[in-house]
Amino acid sequence: MPNRYISYKDKKLRSLLYVMLCSAIYFLWFFTLEEHVTTGYHIIHVGLDDYIPFCEYFIVPYLFWFVYVIASWTYFYVTDQDTFNHMSRFLFAGMFISLFICTIYPNGTDLRPAIDTEKNVFTMLTGMIWGADTPTNVLPSIHVYNSIGVHIAISHSRRFREDRKAKGLSLMVCILICLSTVFLKQHSCADVLAAGLLSYTMYQMVYVPVTEAELKGGIGRRRRFITRQEAD
Repeated sequence: MPNRYISYKDKKLRSLLYVMLCSAIYFLWFFTLEEHVTTGYHIIHVGLDDYIPFCEYFIVPYLFWFVYVIASWTYFYVTDQDTFNHMSRFLFAGMFISLFICTIYPNGTDLRPAIDTEKNVFTMLTGMIWGADTPTNVLPSIHVYNSIGVHIAISHSRRFREDRKAKGLSLMVCILICLSTVFLKQHSCADVLAAGLLSYTMYQMVYVPVTEAELKGGIGRRRRFITRQEAD
């Protein structure tokens, strides 16, 4: 029993160190791009973007993204190591691919309108976000990709896979966050589409093999159970 407990603690520590290392690499890479990609980048702008009005109220779900991602990550680290590990692999794989795309194909948007930051608290918060986050390195949208990743993790977790209310609430939050990126003019619809395609690709690589293994394991256990019953 003590050896199992130590082994479990070691696995959790390794998982935490993995997340910390990947986070350090990501932020170093991201801020390097933010500093150097300031001119001469490709503008991401599609026709549909012009039909979507700016709406400052979407700053609420946009900022809630930080709670959604960090709270889910923390919860699964404490309660469900497998889900935490799969979620971490999914998120970091996509985040690094996104940065790689932005490195070889510098990109940005020209969508942000002039706003009165003193109009209300929502425009003030939007102005603060715009001031801190340049309109570059946007394709694919990491905001969208991570939101999809968190929802997938919640939907596949042992704790919530049968909980329709929790999955429904998570899906609603995910959709609102994705919508916020275009209604706040942080991203083009092309960025959202690219994040969706990347999410689908990474889902096939991270989650589908696990699901198939679980199904095969379940079928194998059922066959062994039936065999024992017949023998009895």
